[in-house]
Amino acid sequence: MAVQKLYAGAKLRELRARLGLTQKAFAEKLGVSLPYLNQMENNNRPVSTSVVLSLAQEFGYDVTELQSGDEARLVGDMREALADPVFTAAPPSLADLRLAAANAPALARAFLDLHAAYRQTHERLASLDEALGREDARLQPSPWEEVRDFFHYCDNYIDAVDRAAERFATQSAAGATIRDAAISELRTRKVSISYTDGAVVRHYDPDTRQLQLSRRATESTRTFQLLLQLALLTQDQLLEATLDLARFQSPEARAIAKVGLANYYAGAVLMPYGRFLSAARETRHDLERLADRFGASLEQVAHRLSTLQRPGAKGIPFFFVRVDPAGTITKRHSATHLQFARYGGACPLWNVHRAFETPGRFLRQLAETPDGMRYFCLARDVTKSGGAFDAPTRRYAIGLGCEVKHAPALVYADHMDIDTPEAFEPIGISCRICERKECHQRAVPPLERRLRVDPDHRGVLPYSVD
Repeated sequence: MAVQKLYAGAKLRELRARLGLTQKAFAEKLGVSLPYLNQMENNNRPVSTSVVLSLAQEFGYDVTELQSGDEARLVGDMREALADPVFTAAPPSLADLRLAAANAPALARAFLDLHAAYRQTHERLASLDEALGREDARLQPSPWEEVRDFFHYCDNYIDAVDRAAERFATQSAAGATIRDAAISELRTRKVSISYTDGAVVRHYDPDTRQLQLSRRATESTRTFQLLLQLALLTQDQLLEATLDLARFQSPEARAIAKVGLANYYAGAVLMPYGRFLSAARETRHDLERLADRFGASLEQVAHRLSTLQRPGAKGIPFFFVRVDPAGTITKRHSATHLQFARYGGACPLWNVHRAFETPGRFLRQLAETPDGMRYFCLARDVTKSGGAFDAPTRRYAIGLGCEVKHAPALVYADHMDIDTPEAFEPIGISCRICERKECHQRAVPPLERRLRVDPDHRGVLPYSVD
């Protein structure tokens, strides 16, 4: 198997700027010539093994950061954006997109922001009855998408928040459960806790310092909500500082992100990084055993597994997704090369959609994407009861997966034929950018290709793709 060359010019430039070194001083510390460093920083040469070793020894640099998933995410997002019919010319080649993502990531993100603003405006103009006369009809991404992209490009790992949560969990570990420690901390801060039979999961009154939780919620949900409220009350400065760095474009996006960071803190307290990573490896990532050990739900465990990206102590790079019965992606994150569609639904051939047909069972799948990457995929339905006969029940499916090279570390991959190419099912990202020509589940033609229609011939599809 050929060894993949490592091009990481943007990462080298970023590290050098952070250290405040000139190219000449940086080259001397790495033991290479100035022209050689210049070529590496401009991705004209791959990063050599000796340079990788020097980065680790001289600067204590986590060299796994050189293979950050940012480039793959940017390439995937740009490919999807360029498939928009507004771009009438032939799309740039994949090699050109990779060069842009590697050498000019800020420019690539600016392009994506511009395209998102265009789509937002286009959608508003298509609904004139809603847009006309509104004072806030300005060019900007929706707050929800802005926050989703923030976590997406942070690898779903927020170091300062994660470590603060781990400190609280470690300090509270002696003789008390996380739930008891959270209750004790809240009471120390003069917060009284009561329980109601209502449908509202959590309500906090800052004037009376009264926290109400619903008895209808499961115990794991109530514990999580206690920790979320604890984050809002005790970690406000940390959360606000993180939000300042993110520079959100609207107060709505900032507010959504703050709740997201509080959720992140709650999950990280419930499943502290070091203990959880160790337990995940020990149990071979058995979701049910981890849920039982940490008093969490299956969804919380799966989501936490996708956040284990701490420099120097990384877990398996997972993707995590939550899908509703209509196929809409309501949560998504990928620390792998697999990228989810920003617009439209996911590939119907993916096993996460079949989870609703087999409630209570884990579905396993070996899948291959059009770029030749192979994955192990796990899917399971999740039912969230309303806690009462007349309360609505919410149903989702969660998907968790990793590149197939990590499959032996997962108990779910046992006895699967991961060495046989024919065992892998072809899946895509979304129909509009998928390159597969004869897919029997294709919903719409690919936007990047011309179509040929023959009235005297009908194959799997009513057209053929050039």
